[in-house]
Order: sequence, then C-alpha cells, then structure tokens
Amino acid sequence: MRYKRLWSCLLATACVASLAACGAAQNGEGSSEKENGSSGKVKKATGKTKKNNEEMYNLLDFDDGQEMEFAKRNLIAAPKELEIKDESGKVVWSQKAYAFLEDRDAPDTVNPSLWRNTQMNHLYGLFEVTDGIYQVRGYDMTNITFIRGDTGWIVFDPLISTECSKAALELVNQELGERPVTGIVMSHPHVDHYGGIKGIISEEEAAERGIPIIAPEGFEEHAVSENVYAGNAMGRRAGYQYGTMLEAGATGSMAIGIGMGQSTGTISYLPPNDIIKATGDTRTIDGVAMEFQMTPGTEAPAEMNTWFPQKKALWMAENCTGTLHNLYTLRGAQVRDGNAWAEYIMEAVTLYADKADVVFQSHNWPHWGKDVIREYMKNTAAMYKFINDQTLMYINEGYTSDEIANMITLPENLSKNWYTRQYYGTVAHNSKAVYQRYMGWYDANPVNLNRLAPTDRAEKYVEYLGDTDAILEKAEKDYKKGEYQWVAELTNMIVFAEPDNKKARSLCADALEQLGYQAESGTWRNAYLSGAKELREGTVTNPDIKANASSDLMQSMTPEMMLDYLGVLLDANAAQDLNLKINLNFTDEEPYLLTVESGVVLYQKGTQDAEADATLTMPRLGMFAILNADKEQQKKVIQTEGDPEVIDKLTEHMVKFNFFFNIVEP
Repeated sequence: MRYKRLWSCLLATACVASLAACGAAQNGEGSSEKENGSSGKVKKATGKTKKNNEEMYNLLDFDDGQEMEFAKRNLIAAPKELEIKDESGKVVWSQKAYAFLEDRDAPDTVNPSLWRNTQMNHLYGLFEVTDGIYQVRGYDMTNITFIRGDTGWIVFDPLISTECSKAALELVNQELGERPVTGIVMSHPHVDHYGGIKGIISEEEAAERGIPIIAPEGFEEHAVSENVYAGNAMGRRAGYQYGTMLEAGATGSMAIGIGMGQSTGTISYLPPNDIIKATGDTRTIDGVAMEFQMTPGTEAPAEMNTWFPQKKALWMAENCTGTLHNLYTLRGAQVRDGNAWAEYIMEAVTLYADKADVVFQSHNWPHWGKDVIREYMKNTAAMYKFINDQTLMYINEGYTSDEIANMITLPENLSKNWYTRQYYGTVAHNSKAVYQRYMGWYDANPVNLNRLAPTDRAEKYVEYLGDTDAILEKAEKDYKKGEYQWVAELTNMIVFAEPDNKKARSLCADALEQLGYQAESGTWRNAYLSGAKELREGTVTNPDIKANASSDLMQSMTPEMMLDYLGVLLDANAAQDLNLKINLNFTDEEPYLLTVESGVVLYQKGTQDAEADATLTMPRLGMFAILNADKEQQKKVIQTEGDPEVIDKLTEHMVKFNFFFNIVEP
C-alpha cells in the first residue's frame, strides 16, 4: 500500500545510527512458526488478524510525519549498537535486539500502529531539547534529562537501573564535556524515575558535596508503599505488562508506548533532601532557575511539572507522554484521577503554554512550537477528561464496568492524533479505572456480591456443560471464525477446572496470541503473549525478573512502614491465637509499642508498656533482622529483655512470598 511504502522511506531516513548497524533480530519474521515449548508453537497471524491489522492503514494517517520528525530532531550522537551489561556481563538493556525493525513494513503479527511506535522508540541516543537541555532517550524505559548549569549537570529522572544511567552519563560527558552532577530532580515515585540514581552519583559524593535531591511532597511514602507493600505481586504482574519474559521480535515484544520496556539491572535509591510542597515553589540550582507545578493524583500520587523560565522550556514529567497513559496500570497500582489529570494539564496550559518554546517529558520526544504545544497539551487533557466524564455518564445510566469498557471510544478528532493513540493505556481499561474510582468493584447485581472462587466456578461450569472435548470442538470452530476473546475466556475456564488439559491450554494460548498480534497497546500485547507463553510452557521462572523494591529503598523505610510491612508478612489467620506486647526501644528513633492481637499487628508511637512480654533494643534497621527472619542477625543487633522466645513467636507465622505465582492457571 502507498502508506506502507511512504512509512518505510520515512523510517529509512530517520533511523540514523540507531538502526543502521544493529545486530540480528532475536525473533525475526512474524510469519514463521517457532518452537515454544513441548505443548505448542508460536502461530502465524490468522486471516482475521491480518485483516484487522491491515485496516489500521485506512484508519490512521501514515503520511503524517510530524511525530517522527520530532522523534529524530536534534540527534547529537548514538552508538552504532546499544547493549548495556551489568558487572557480571548479563545484558540488562538492549536496543540491538530490535534491529529487525529496520526498513520494514509491519508484519502480519504486529498492529501497524504499534509497529510504527516501536520504530520511533528505537531512535535512541543523545538529543538536544533546546540550548542547555539535553536528553538521552532509548537507554531505558524512561528518558534521562541533563540541564547544563554554570558548573555541572542537573539531572532529571535517572532511569530504572544504575547500569543504564551510568551509560547515559558517559555518553553525555563524552559528547558534551565532562561535568559533575550538581543537582537531581525526581519528578515522581515510580521506579523508572529514581532507580538508576547511584549510576550518576554515589551516596558518599552526594553527601560530601551537598547535592540537592529534589522531589515532590509524599515522594518517599509512595515509593515505599507502591514498591514494598505490594511489591512482590506488582513485580510479577509487571513481567506480563512489560514483556520481560518475551523475546523482542515480530511474534514477541514491541514497545509499550512510553519506551521499549523495563531494564533488568541494579535498582538503587537515595532519599530526597529537598521537598517541593506547592505550585509556584522555585529553586535555583547551579544557576538554573526552576518553578514547580504540583500535580498530585495524576500519573502518580505525588508528581510535579517544572518550568524553566530562562530556557522557555516546560517539563511535563509523565503527565504528557505522547500516548494515552494509564488511569489504571496493569501491573497494579492506585487508580489515578482522570479529572485531576486533565485539570493539571490545563493549569499548565494557563501558566506556561504561551511562554513555552518546547514541551518535553520523561518518556518519548519533545514537542516544539507554540501552536503545536497548545494543541498537544489540550488534546492530551481532553483524553483523560473524556474518559472520566463519559464513564460517569454511562455509570449514571446504569451500565456496568464491563459494559462501559465495550462501549466507550474516543471522539474521532482525538483518536486521529498519533500522540493520543493507545500504545500504553487503553480507553477500555482506563474507563474501568474510573468506574472503580467512583463505584468500586461491585456492579450492584447481588449475584456478584460473593462470587465463587475462579477454580470453583470453573469446575461447576464444566460439570454443567458436560464433555470438555465437545466444548473444545465448538471453541475451535469459534477460533476459526476469529472470536478470540470468547475462545480465550471459555478455554481458560477449562484450564482452571482441568489445569492439565493440554488441548484447552493450547487453544487458549492460540487465542491470546492472536489478540496480542492485533493489539495496538504494547502492554496488552505483552500481557496476551506472556499468558500464551505460560500456558504453553508453564509458569516461567527467571531470576532476572524481580520486584522493584531495592535494598536501598527498603532501608529508607520508617519504623511505621516496617511495622506495616510486618503486618503484611504475618499470616493472621494462621496466627490467630497469637497475642503479644513488645516494647521496641529503637536507639536512633522514638520508641514504639508493638501489639499483636489475634494475629493482627498494631503499633503505637512514643509509648512503652511496663507489662510487655519483652523489650527489644536495636537500631531502626535492626527491624530487617525480624522482617527477614534472620536469626543470626537478630543475635547480633537485637538485645532482648523478657521472654527470650518472643521473636520466634512473632515470626513463626510470617510468610515468604513466591514471586512466580500462577496467573493464567490456578
């Protein structure tokens, strides 16, 4: 088609060093079948999937090259190949793996819109945003931004992994001259915005030189609550969202709209020492003036934009990203406020849009020009406002979450913009987030008040439906008709009733795979294909895939956070006969009284009980000896007065989480 040919020409011109010399693809042509475990193969795109993907060329304007031009503008330098390794030699980030994208039309197994977005996210290297502001893009999921001060670099959002941020800093110093880091700004408490901080500066150097580490109010609290309390489950689910179990390739992972995916290197943390509390707060660091706009409850519970008046440049953190973002993220997180998100963007329009020459952010590429900036920000705000308001309209008409998700679509004017496409979040699952925010999980139908557990429900369905072989024959016919969602639902029900039913597992995997091939959202594609992979091969275990809670982050936990986490670890049902009172005499914090009532952990700050079962004297970090059930460390750091077995009693019913729990099977 004409659009395909034109896009190939645009890409060939744009890719520069980032595509020209990359190595071979890990999983090249999408039209070939590939062995994928003993129970099944990666399949070709079906006729239905090919037709669905082909229709994207008629739906969207592939002649529109503005976003591609912005993505490649002001490239200073890029290595011919980008593959970042840790100290052991393990690859923790690779753009080399995506070499198969070069000068190719979208294969049948990838939605052409997502293919286009992946090609643009493959444009990596050092870019100039405006005079004195630079970004290294494509070195991790996030952009790392360097603002040139009088003597050094002010760094915004230092990536996920130390290996990646170190490589980015080396590229900047190599191309622009070596300078010390003189300030760090972390826009919000998601791990891809702080985890690489020790790759650009050590804890010792930061303390010695008094480096300001700036973050919005509530940053540390939310960094811990998101990555520790539910960190095990969130990390496992993130493997599905980011495709960390998948190979890059035409039948594997693509970009996720805000980058290629998640690096798997070393996560670090340094606590902020300068907290921004209100819109209009200003700082001047190393000669660079910054004005902050607080945006809590948008993409993160604590977040802020930054205006650079000397540069006429507006940093939108992750509130504008060049794609539809998540009101609910598939890995799990607190639901975000679409209405507030829109309002804060419009506040930024009022405050800064008429003065800004460029808008840039922590993902994807900048946008230049006052007219473009205003439209970009207003259309981005309109997406979230539309999803919020339209969902509430449907709620008030009596529709349920699933019904609304299948009804709601963006207005044509919004959906036609490349920067409002659904590469990361989707309108469907974001509408469910709005429903959850206002109405919760219950749809008001009393049948759903106390549903059976999935396995129990599946077993009864199979019992009522009868012969599973006959059911699967019907499902195969529906698969051939292209009814992949229904086939996936039905066959997964059989898997939950009969986990060893190979035919059900295989057909469910095949249906999920076709849904993945059709998905415009990179995260939906990853989830579908990850589910298919585990149905075929069994639950994946990979030591490189882990939770986001680094030891650095955990050591910043307050006593309250540690005691809350103790409550998470303690199986209260198993410990329902456990009743304890323990004085916690911290040598570097206020004392606490820990009470366990029927297995439930409670605590009080600044008090002790003379009748307590025991008193434990220790430094704050000594709590980790308890949380980790480390008896040797307990002997070293904890002094016990009273019941000598009190720690054993407290920890007897603590659980150890299995990271690789099952998702697509019981």
